[in-house]
Amino acid sequence: MKVAVFGTRKYDLDSLSAAVNATTGIELKFIDPSLDMTTSLLAEGYEAISIFVNDTCNDDVLQELHKRGVKYIALRCAGYNNVDLSAAAKLGIKVTRVPSYAPEAVAEFAVGMIMTVVRKYHKSFLRVREGNFLLDGLMGFSLAGKTVGLIGTGKIGLITGRILAKGFCCNVLAHDPYPSPEAADNGIKYVDTLAEMLRQCDIVSLHCPLTAQTRYIINDDTLAMMKPGVVLINTSRGGLIDSYSLIRALKSGHIGAVGLDVYEREAEYFFADSSAKIIHDDVFARLLSFYNVFMTGHQAYLTQEAIRRIADTTIQNLKDLEATGTSPNLISI
Repeated sequence: MKVAVFGTRKYDLDSLSAAVNATTGIELKFIDPSLDMTTSLLAEGYEAISIFVNDTCNDDVLQELHKRGVKYIALRCAGYNNVDLSAAAKLGIKVTRVPSYAPEAVAEFAVGMIMTVVRKYHKSFLRVREGNFLLDGLMGFSLAGKTVGLIGTGKIGLITGRILAKGFCCNVLAHDPYPSPEAADNGIKYVDTLAEMLRQCDIVSLHCPLTAQTRYIINDDTLAMMKPGVVLINTSRGGLIDSYSLIRALKSGHIGAVGLDVYEREAEYFFADSSAKIIHDDVFARLLSFYNVFMTGHQAYLTQEAIRRIADTTIQNLKDLEATGTSPNLISI
């Protein structure tokens, strides 16, 4: 099977090459640009393509892929909000994903992000490098005894809750329309409504998928429900937060600190070097300007273990599709 791998980074090339070397029948073509309407022509002659979180795979792109003979799309991630599954199904294009590859990595990163914005590691690091050892402006607070609210308790949410409850002695609450039977064992208590949970929390961390129901789950109304000085963390998907609402809450001083590993319009900037470019997204630029906003470039998953799992599962998905036309990780609608 010939496979075009879009949005290739060095770690993709290394890990996928290693995974495919252990098998036969898969021929990979690594392509630097992400998939969109313009780059879809590069899929000509390939039976399958592989894409990541910020590739565009809407109805128009899928039509182009179908014309060029693409039968399979292998996502190198768990989320699939960037793929129009209905359009893919109508065209007979099968889509697979990597359902679980880095729950520990993302959970650990989320907790690290909490510690960073609360204890201001990033600010201290920059000061000390310049010979400034003043402690003014670096006051934080202890996590022990604080109430943390989790929106979503899938694998990542459960692990995050366990670390915070059992490692930091936090009071961990959660809201999820599909409660996990493992939550109590991880020190997590469910709250009936989102509003009830938000009103109690010193820290709110997002761990739910991006769906029509969860898009902008953090908005003017839900932000107003939170305590003054609340810390907000998002290592899930950028579209969970209405960025305009977040800016308003930051400008008013209602939010104490924000940690973001994702942004709703990140595709234009993330996974690329934009240091010598002008950021034309004024909302993004405004968020970066706040002294109490700490942002990273969608790296929460990026560990050696996760990259290996992504590569191994992606190649296995492709092998299964070639051999049987289906896969245990096939996404159905």
